[in-house]
Amino acid sequence: MDTVYYNNALADAAKVQVGINNRAFKYGDAVFETIKYAHGQLRFWEDHYFRLMSSMRILRMEIPMDFSPEILEERVQETILANHAEHTAHRVRITVFRAGGGYYTPETNTIDYLIEVERWPHHAYELNTNGLAIDLYKDFYKQKSLLSNLKTANAMLYVLAGIYKSENGFDECILLNDDKHVVEAISSNLFMVKNDVLYTPALNTGCLKGIMRKQIIALAAKLKIAVHEENFSPFELQKADELWLTNALHGIQWVGNYRKKHYGNALAIRFTEALNQSI
Repeated sequence: MDTVYYNNALADAAKVQVGINNRAFKYGDAVFETIKYAHGQLRFWEDHYFRLMSSMRILRMEIPMDFSPEILEERVQETILANHAEHTAHRVRITVFRAGGGYYTPETNTIDYLIEVERWPHHAYELNTNGLAIDLYKDFYKQKSLLSNLKTANAMLYVLAGIYKSENGFDECILLNDDKHVVEAISSNLFMVKNDVLYTPALNTGCLKGIMRKQIIALAAKLKIAVHEENFSPFELQKADELWLTNALHGIQWVGNYRKKHYGNALAIRFTEALNQSI
């Protein structure tokens, strides 16, 4: 990545200076969207855009007049073109952070923003060949609130879970909330398949309001497969036939084993095929 879009102009990535008073750096005062760019399009752009706007409103950030979906998408496309990357798949990240200084109380609610692109290996959603090995992360728990559903720069829980994952040789870890209910994985929402019924943690557990989570629920309705959004304990994971991790970049990733339990992927294959056909 040589070129980014910083505020209202393209810029050399190596020369962008954010500054030591940046509120994302000092207080995690930022939200972001991670979007897949494939075959010349931003996948599920409208859903990403409206989640970003909703997050900004909840965090009391002022939305600029020129932050329409059309203009913001155009700026993403400009960034991709400037990197000569329009024919390859990319991971796009839009970070919005509160401008100005201040301590916990900001001096202003106006925003700065940054658009970055990074090469991604696949245009289509491809199911992982080998099932993931996962475990629980129990050192800290995710709180349940409206803020927990947002994709913010305050990511210490995910960072620590990622360290635990690496130190113990797992592919992913499952996070729990204060009620010891399953919430999500480090970078994904979670679905459990039992008897051809999908189960996923409800938003009131504190899970991310994931874009791919929304697509899977909608796709299940088209395939006439029931989905239950509810609270469940880690014990229920061992009763499942399949476990999936979902996010906007990978689509669906299937879990091969959790502790002594091994899982299949037949429905994950079907959903991945249907997901690719739907876009």
